[in-house]
Amino acid sequence: MIKRPVHIGSPEGVDGAAAEFLAAAGEARVIALSGELGAGKTTFIRAMCRALGVEQTVTSPTFALVNEYFTRDGEPVYHIDLYRIEDTEELFDLGYEEYVYSGFRCFIEWPEKAGPLIPEDALRAEMIVHPDGSREIRF
Repeated sequence: MIKRPVHIGSPEGVDGAAAEFLAAAGEARVIALSGELGAGKTTFIRAMCRALGVEQTVTSPTFALVNEYFTRDGEPVYHIDLYRIEDTEELFDLGYEEYVYSGFRCFIEWPEKAGPLIPEDALRAEMIVHPDGSREIRF
């Protein structure tokens, strides 16, 4: 498991940081990524999807709430954005449990909105923005 933060010094470094993060994350299937608005969570998830072999365009699911992508091997990757969720009851309407307990990769933005519905074995990470514009993913 990850012992130290992953640093992103520039936009060009996001792919390397995503690959490093995924390698260190090991068997974690659900990754709950928090951070302030505009921190770069979707950009980091886009880079992780590329590292996993997703060739589709990865976009923010802010309005759709869930986007589904596929790796070259046909494995689904779920990207959930809970920013617009106001009540955890809404999660049941979108089939949240089916995604997070599917056994496939599931990236969740704004996991704090799900409260106790984040699986216990999820890897919780936070994206921190530094004054110089660099980012750090802490676990």
